[in-house]
Amino acid sequence: MTLLLRSITAAIEEARRVEERAMDLFELEAELNLLLTQMENLPEDRHEFYLQLRGKLAEMRAFGMPVPDDLVRLEKELEKEFSDEMKSSG
Repeated sequence: MTLLLRSITAAIEEARRVEERAMDLFELEAELNLLLTQMENLPEDRHEFYLQLRGKLAEMRAFGMPVPDDLVRLEKELEKEFSDEMKSSG
């Protein structure tokens, strides 16, 4: 009887490990699909990206959400680049 219980317990534990690996693979696949979708939707034009970034940050600010510092820095860097380009071309 003890041997049978050990075998059943081992089989259940193995089934759980297989299920966990399957869930991990499912989650990884979902993350990869999301990443690919995001890459496909990235604008090729820096100006378009800048406008989208500004829009999203403006939404966050309007709702009183904290704005990530790295995105604020990126927004300012792009703004400076475009400002410098305008000055040098005009």
